[in-house]
Amino acid sequence: MIKRSSGILLHIVSLPGKYGIGCLGKDAFEFVDFLNKSGQKLWQICPLSPTGYGNSPYSSYSAFAGNPLLIDIDEFTKETDDINFDDKEVEYDKVIEFKYKVMRQAFTTFSETDDYHKFVKEESYWLEDFSLFMALKNHFNNIAWNRWETPLKLREENALLEFKKLLKNEIEFQKFLQFIFFQQWQKLRSYANSRGVQIIGDMPIYVAADSADAWSNPKLFLFDEDMNPTFVAGVPPDGFSPTGQLWGNPVYDWDYCEDTDFEWWKLRFTSAFKLYDILRIDHFIGFENYWAVPFGNDTAELGSWQKAKGRQLFQKLKEEFPDLPIIAEDLGLLTDDVRKLRDDFGFPGMKVLQFAFYDGMKSDFLPHNFTENCVVYTGTHDNEITRSWYDNLPDEPKNFMNEYMKYDGKDISFKLIKLAWESRTDVAIAPMQDFLDLDNKARFNSPGTIEGNWQWRVIKEQLSNQLAEKIKALTLQSNR
Repeated sequence: MIKRSSGILLHIVSLPGKYGIGCLGKDAFEFVDFLNKSGQKLWQICPLSPTGYGNSPYSSYSAFAGNPLLIDIDEFTKETDDINFDDKEVEYDKVIEFKYKVMRQAFTTFSETDDYHKFVKEESYWLEDFSLFMALKNHFNNIAWNRWETPLKLREENALLEFKKLLKNEIEFQKFLQFIFFQQWQKLRSYANSRGVQIIGDMPIYVAADSADAWSNPKLFLFDEDMNPTFVAGVPPDGFSPTGQLWGNPVYDWDYCEDTDFEWWKLRFTSAFKLYDILRIDHFIGFENYWAVPFGNDTAELGSWQKAKGRQLFQKLKEEFPDLPIIAEDLGLLTDDVRKLRDDFGFPGMKVLQFAFYDGMKSDFLPHNFTENCVVYTGTHDNEITRSWYDNLPDEPKNFMNEYMKYDGKDISFKLIKLAWESRTDVAIAPMQDFLDLDNKARFNSPGTIEGNWQWRVIKEQLSNQLAEKIKALTLQSNR
């Protein structure tokens, strides 16, 4: 972890670009330049994995693969006269149709190289199953794998061989996409590192039920003989959600994970550290205990707390990654056991200023209560944009906040960023929307909803030299 530093949260899809979605091309490199001009040492993104239902990067077809929609297709096509994409938000259906048409055409002229063969060999531990999984998904009109015909669902050898022959071309296309994605990503990451910028990636603790991981490693999860989960993940009822949150992800069989020496987890972290310099773990609490809801329930109310084996896992990971550069997303029900797990391994937790002003001076999210070993955010990808959040704040916490910050009534977004930057934490991060002083029209995700998420994009002109100079001045003043 870099000491006394700061950065910007902006997912790849939110970058500018002419093909309807941010990608790993020219605009990504230019954003690295913007970070450098702004004096920022960190770029935080959401998961890079291929998105499934709802286009959420936190609901993916794979814990290892990259999202083909993020591939820069400029090296494949220059025909841009007949396209017209919205530059303010991602139109997923339109983008998917266009980009896959271009990439399928590019695949027809692709010649396998030594680098390609090396990639396929080195990544075979996930790539073979993932490529077959995606080919089968396309073949069966995208239905979930646990509704496939029984021999395929249960991965019987003869059925797998039959479909590997039948879908050979589609399987090779999926490998081609992954090769191009990882090739482009490593170029971008190397460029960022050369400009003094480290990448903070994001790992969701759970995988999607309809994923290559669940299909190819069913023993990792609590499944019945028909490959339906016996329990699914979520969080219990609280003041914000009277019925809790039912996420629906299959939960891990932690005894099996331990019995196999956490082999799958070690591969997953190895893969993640190939992609990122620092890794934020989403729902870190679930490595200590998790809320298990019997499959088939409509809400998360009837779940129960179960013990996970995160401590044993992190002890194993420490053997392979002594530094283990992890940020623990420890928001939610933060018990003493979770704190101890986090602190025993030295993982910095998260402090979100939007949560700070509801409980008076004792709040753990107020800067005077911070330690150095944590990461402060104005808000996350799940929060309201600061300007709208402040407008919507009830009178009591708003009055307390105004007094605490000695707020003068102007430029609340930048004032909250300043509060974060001047705090004692090692790391401070704010979403790009806050630097631009936008409102909730630019919100990236509203948890519990499925419409309008993961679509917001920054416009190139917004990333101005004037803004970069303003951010850099604050960063220098704050000794970050």
